[in-house]
Amino acid sequence: MARLVVLGGGVSGHTAATFAREWLGKEHDVIVITPNSQWNWIPSNIWVGVGDMRKEDVVFDLAPVYSKAGIVYEQARALSIHPDGDENNPNPFVTVEYTNEERNGEKAEIEYDYLINATGPKLNFNATEGLGPDEGYTVSVCTEDHAVHASKELEKIIKKLKNGEKQKILVGTGHGTCTCQGAAFEYILNIESVLRRRGVRENAQIKWISNERFLGDFGVAGAHIKSRGYIIPSKIMTESLFVERGVDWIVGAHVNKIEAGSVHYELLDGTTGEEEFDFSMLLPPFCGVGLKAYSRTGEDITSRLFAPNGFLKVDANYTQKPFEEWDADDWPKTYQSPEYGNIFAVGIAFAPPHAISKPALSPNKTPISPAPPRTGMPSGIIGKAVARSICDMINGKSDKPTHEASMAHMGSACIASTGSGFFSGTAMALTVYPIVPDYKRYPGTGRDLEYSFGEIGLAAHWVKHILHHLFLYKAKLKFGWTKIPE
Repeated sequence: MARLVVLGGGVSGHTAATFAREWLGKEHDVIVITPNSQWNWIPSNIWVGVGDMRKEDVVFDLAPVYSKAGIVYEQARALSIHPDGDENNPNPFVTVEYTNEERNGEKAEIEYDYLINATGPKLNFNATEGLGPDEGYTVSVCTEDHAVHASKELEKIIKKLKNGEKQKILVGTGHGTCTCQGAAFEYILNIESVLRRRGVRENAQIKWISNERFLGDFGVAGAHIKSRGYIIPSKIMTESLFVERGVDWIVGAHVNKIEAGSVHYELLDGTTGEEEFDFSMLLPPFCGVGLKAYSRTGEDITSRLFAPNGFLKVDANYTQKPFEEWDADDWPKTYQSPEYGNIFAVGIAFAPPHAISKPALSPNKTPISPAPPRTGMPSGIIGKAVARSICDMINGKSDKPTHEASMAHMGSACIASTGSGFFSGTAMALTVYPIVPDYKRYPGTGRDLEYSFGEIGLAAHWVKHILHHLFLYKAKLKFGWTKIPE
């Protein structure tokens, strides 16, 4: 009997665990360890954050789903990995701390034969003074509870706007190394849409602030999109949309301090500035969750397994080299740890070999450029591929990973909401191939323009809503769920 342990129950971990359970025989165990009692469809948090959805619309309880599937569910936070066991136990194990009501704070050791790190990111609000909803002055939509809080704070702003008070709204990234600009992009345009719908748009000044070198970078070096027979850079598409909606922008900005009602930032040219706000949603940078690793004798081997940012090192080329020498083949294919063949990382938990957008430093040596995103679709594909490899290894079909899912050989479809409403909603539907540009195969743009296209309109909004329900249906493992693609 083999035991597969999955750390994390987000998109990638949930995908890996549920498919592994589907493919493995009953004699093998699948265990999910996650500190959360509920699963959250994170892409729809932006709608919760403007009051167009409830928290209950984007979450469901994990326990009954895992129980029905035959997955062992441990509501706990992973603390450390012991890949060679310790002096009292020769088997590999992880230490965890329970977060459920019955065992809160209790620690335990859980053995594994194969381990998938799908812990996702730590929301590093502490990277910028004054950032975040807990100890800072900004809101967030990174979790369902953050989004509920953001909606309540936005409602206060709308009430002031209705009273004729002018209000300044600032949305974007709260540090020079942030990723996931897409969530902020959707949120700012949904705010703008809601204010128009509520009849208070004229009293609001809405501004975007981001670490991107240009609008539409999104941490993937931008894209060239085929639309109605034309090739349009994402920069032009995004700028046009912001101009149409009356949204101003600041790009190439590292937010370094936030006070009540004001943001301080440094630009790529080294100059500094300050922006006032009445309401602000700024995304935090990501880092690893802080997992440690120890040898059999108790030696700290964290630096062997993890990159300095806390993400697990996998089969990527982490050699430090100039941007011009980066290659698409540097990106991981199997997501297997080079140190231990029974450990894998998926989704945001794996360490990228380098950025996708060209890195930049200000004259003050401040890094101001997006970190590479690992969003829902690729995370799901990676989780499924790793699960298939592990199942093949458990079933004796191979002694090494059998499936690959390189982001340099993978396309991605993205639908970004630009405003909700059954008849008035809009969204930007985009596909890019590959996600990581390959300038050797596709000189100039780095991508195949036959498979990189997009449109914006009402139809894309309907598709976005359909996908919301479809992916929740799939995540609940309802009839036919395995047929729904990532």
